Amino acid sequence: MRHSHTTPEPRVGDCGACSRHAQAPVQRHGHDHGHESGHAHDHDHAEVGIQVLAVALGLAVAAELVHFFAPDTMLWRGAGMAVAVLAIALSGLGVYKKGLQALIKGRLNINALMTVAVSGAFVIGQWPEAAMVMALYSIAEAIEERAVDRARNAIQSLLALAPQTASVRSEGGDWVATPVAEVALGALVRVKPGERVPMDGVVREGATSIDQAPVTGESIPVDKGAGDAVFAGTINASGSFVFEVTALAADSTLARIIHAVERAQATRAPTQGFVDRFAAVYTPAVFVIALLVAALGPLALGWGWLDAIYKALVLLVIACPCALVISTPVSIVSALAAAARRGVLVKGGLHLEQAGRLRVVALDKTGTVTEGKPRLVHWQVLGEGSDAAQVEHLAYVLAAHSDHPVSRAIAAALRPNAVEARAFTALPGRGVQAQVQGRHYVLGNHRLVEERGQCSATLEALLQEHERAGRTVTLLAGDEGVLALFAVADTVKPHAREAVQALRELGIAVVMLSGDNQATASAVAHEAGIGEARGELLPGDKLAAIEALQRARGATAMTGDGINDAPALARADLGIAMGGAGTDTAMEAADAVVMNDDLRRIPELVRLSRATRAVLWQNIALALGIKAAVLVLALLGSASMWMAVFADMGASLLVVANGLRLLRGPPRA
Repeated sequence: MRHSHTTPEPRVGDCGACSRHAQAPVQRHGHDHGHESGHAHDHDHAEVGIQVLAVALGLAVAAELVHFFAPDTMLWRGAGMAVAVLAIALSGLGVYKKGLQALIKGRLNINALMTVAVSGAFVIGQWPEAAMVMALYSIAEAIEERAVDRARNAIQSLLALAPQTASVRSEGGDWVATPVAEVALGALVRVKPGERVPMDGVVREGATSIDQAPVTGESIPVDKGAGDAVFAGTINASGSFVFEVTALAADSTLARIIHAVERAQATRAPTQGFVDRFAAVYTPAVFVIALLVAALGPLALGWGWLDAIYKALVLLVIACPCALVISTPVSIVSALAAAARRGVLVKGGLHLEQAGRLRVVALDKTGTVTEGKPRLVHWQVLGEGSDAAQVEHLAYVLAAHSDHPVSRAIAAALRPNAVEARAFTALPGRGVQAQVQGRHYVLGNHRLVEERGQCSATLEALLQEHERAGRTVTLLAGDEGVLALFAVADTVKPHAREAVQALRELGIAVVMLSGDNQATASAVAHEAGIGEARGELLPGDKLAAIEALQRARGATAMTGDGINDAPALARADLGIAMGGAGTDTAMEAADAVVMNDDLRRIPELVRLSRATRAVLWQNIALALGIKAAVLVLALLGSASMWMAVFADMGASLLVVANGLRLLRGPPRA
């Protein structure tokens, strides 16, 4: 079933050198929890704005041009220094604030290193370099800040599903609109055709067909009669019915989905990137080396004090992690752009990196592996001597008068005709009946044919065969007996098998998790080439299945399109929503959205992620390798400030160029 949706805003990649931030928690129904994570997000650069940082970068470039090309006079040097100071002021006040706070507290983090390095570069006359380093670093920080996962809107979408009021039978027998929060257990509630079920309950009066896709993910509406369970948020497709409330609004299946999303999001701690862990050692080490050079150089090697201080500052400029810092966001953003061109929106660098670590991909059935809408896949004449053309005409007439999805699928596949039907009547939960050319006919399910006493052992065996294949069977019958059988099924997407095979070639296991019955799930999985299928799963069951797969096999992705998939999407190491057929809630709960519903994009995302990881390691090696070489020269007294500047900017240009290679997209299989 297709759902309307809005396209989620893509989020830019994460900067690997900056501290990760805990994901913002969602709001529990009726309570604002605020930022429970305890990690306040730093918005210094977000508040400054990309435009201001772009101006700062332009000023830094201008300072470089003045330094290299302007006459070496006091006026031009003063103008260049003023431009550099303005660039640092526009881009680096937040860095200086955090760096000074870190130094006061004795924490030698990356901001402290940047503060000392930029200040030191200015002291020794390298003000253009100081401005350029600060501007580039601040832009890299801003990219990271924009990539922090924001609080998801899944809860608001979920809450909109269930009506706020229910039509409750009073003691006097009248139907009274009552807020769902005030409806007691055991109350009788009426639901009219087209309305959503307000609470969980059991049908007591009437029969109908209910679209349960929001909760169970079933592709075809389910017939309901006395004694059958109904769930809050599902849609009454046909007849009016009365049900008895079995769970308070706060304890409904829909409410449990909401709480499951909250718990899953709360337990997902952000991962630390390699550069974060490296910087925790790298930054203090650089400070220690610089201090040793400044303090011990004159004592151990006979250097002059000014010369030793100069060498220490050169070390800080060389060690400035600009190339290391920008290597991650440049590579990540390039990869994110390449994925977006292929119709995959990934909500940040952490999620992109996670795709390359996957060991299992779990796929929902309806709307993910299958098209998400019923189609007539087989029909045959059963009555002896029946004319196929006449049977087709009769079936079309009855199906065309019904608004049931199965009937619409049958009518869409048959040839239209002008035969008229009279005395048309809907039989809720069973089918339809009408008079055609003076004779009485019905088009309905197995129950209707049984009620008419027209079943046979041969027919039962035929029905079981289709049911094992995951098909919904509708029968055309007249007074003389059953005339024809029509099998409707949710068909597998054309490229599903190809996508599953590609994932296997990447060493990733594929599992299907479905709300449909086990026979249907197994049949669809077999057709798609999936070796393992689990059916009859409610949202909580899918969540538990994902957790079990994570414990048993490692990093696990969940792919789905419905609200019923939201808890599993949020809990998985990587949640992937199918955007074309997906609900807003599924796309908000997911970490990546396949906008064109093509499953082949998933193995492409895995290949892109692995290529990105390779580029990141290459960039780290380039950035550190160049700096290590110049660092050794500096300790030997052979490196000048010009070489330090070259090492920093040269490494930056190399990692940028290498990262931009990812714009070409994922490597071919």
